[in-house]
Amino acid sequence: MSSASSAASDSEDDRMTTRSAPATTYRPIAPLPQSPRATSPASRSTTASGERGQREAAVAESIQSRLNPETASVGSSHSGSSSSKSLPAMRHALPPKPVTTMPGSSSASTSNGAAAASSSTSAAAAKANSAKRSRVDSSLVPQVPKVPKTAADKENTPRLIVVLEQACLETYKVSTGSASRAPGGGGRNNKDGGDKYALLNCDDHQRVLAKMGRDIAEARPDITHQCLLTLLDSPLNKAGLLQVYIHTAKGVLIEVNPHVRIPRTFKRFSGLMVQLLHKLSIRSMGGSEKLLRVIKNPVTDHFPANTHKITLSFDSPVQRLSNYLPTIPDNHSIAVFVGAMAHGKDTFADGVVDEKISISEYSLSASVACGKFCCALEDFWGVV
Repeated sequence: MSSASSAASDSEDDRMTTRSAPATTYRPIAPLPQSPRATSPASRSTTASGERGQREAAVAESIQSRLNPETASVGSSHSGSSSSKSLPAMRHALPPKPVTTMPGSSSASTSNGAAAASSSTSAAAAKANSAKRSRVDSSLVPQVPKVPKTAADKENTPRLIVVLEQACLETYKVSTGSASRAPGGGGRNNKDGGDKYALLNCDDHQRVLAKMGRDIAEARPDITHQCLLTLLDSPLNKAGLLQVYIHTAKGVLIEVNPHVRIPRTFKRFSGLMVQLLHKLSIRSMGGSEKLLRVIKNPVTDHFPANTHKITLSFDSPVQRLSNYLPTIPDNHSIAVFVGAMAHGKDTFADGVVDEKISISEYSLSASVACGKFCCALEDFWGVV
């Protein structure tokens, strides 16, 4: 019984010592978890009371050890002089609040600091951008093709002129009024909800071609699309040494501006061709430059005076371009007539060309023939 009373008195003294510590800015140490047996009233014993007293004493000693010497001395004086008084319990210390300034206080210093920080940041960003621009090579920046505009420049600048003959570009009225759009795309309707048109092609209009009694090979606008992508993407065009014309099977002559960017997908290309054949020209956005336009026949009227005209034909003698191009005078432009159809005779330019040649022992598509001729001229004229 004496051991229990002594343990209880020790525990009471420990609690009073803990309560006498003043509030500080230190974080308290989390108390140790209590045993379920100690919290149960039925299982309390003399040994459990002793263990609880030891734990509380250890907690109090750890708190006192974390206090500074001055606080510890104050705590010890309070514990010695006020043992019989009821002292308030120690409050848990909270972390210090961040120092904030009121809107009206020190506004000038804050604005000056913000202005200095923003100016330094903008100066650093400008310096970084200038350094980045200086590191970029000027040859990597895409340049617009320098196309000869005046008549004198066109006469004196040797160029490659490609004429896509017998191109299958023909519109077809698919519906009237407010009917649905054609599945092949490329539809066009007037502002008042008039007729809708589509570019005739063998994939989407097989029944239409069958009703007309025409061969599906006659509706191959994709050949023209492939040739335009090959020609306009070539370094020869970006150097301003290429001019392309399209002569359709219906006799429509189209001039292609070297600055135009042909749509990559056939559906968008179909819509562009339908718009061109109805409006007769396509202008650039925000400018007066015509990218595509319908011009008058014949195509030879638009050639320079010194132009050597040839037709690519599979039935003609094979010529190696590296040996054939040096035979053409240096001040002459070269006009090449290429058939942009699936199959047929190559007599479309017999009345205007100087000769027919073949550039391969194998049958080549129109797109490959255009690319092969462009590559040969790039090597001959030193275009990299």
